[in-house]
Amino acid sequence: MKSRIILGIDPGTTVMGYGLIRVEGNKSEMLAMGVLELRKYIDHYHKLQKIFSRTLSLIDEFKPDILAIEAPFYGKNVQSMLKLGRAQGAAISAALYRELPIYEYAPLKIKMAITGNGRASKEQVADLLCRFLKIPKENKIQQLDATDGLAAAYCHFLQMNNPITESEFKSWKDYINKNADKVKGGTGSRK
Repeated sequence: MKSRIILGIDPGTTVMGYGLIRVEGNKSEMLAMGVLELRKYIDHYHKLQKIFSRTLSLIDEFKPDILAIEAPFYGKNVQSMLKLGRAQGAAISAALYRELPIYEYAPLKIKMAITGNGRASKEQVADLLCRFLKIPKENKIQQLDATDGLAAAYCHFLQMNNPITESEFKSWKDYINKNADKVKGGTGSRK
């Protein structure tokens, strides 16, 4: 059975978390995880460029088969939601540029898949990921954003054998057609 690599991303404009796992059958192992620190960049557009570039470099280095990304959550702060959506869009753009299939998962779904509780804390998710992926205690994750990225990848691994999955996008046209309500003035078809 061919192994597959899943890149998971927790988008953000302050910190972007990422994690990669290799899957063979029903077994998985962590390949890498980390964060992209964006606090030092003042310009929002420069942050988006860094997200795009880092995502592209992860894709080029690890050759993942799939991008699993955490969907923006709905909150009261419209500006924060807009920035988060842009960060997600930058990562998605890099994946589409390399023609990777994209799977988007709501934060509650990721937590539910890993812990059985959609309201679990980041620490609970991190602890279970360490156990599931046999990450040694001395490598205990310090950055919860990194485990959030790893959690998106692991959630997709768990969903691979489940026929009910989130949206998959293969191109910009496919994304627009499936998300016409998110595109300004969009009806889903652009000619």
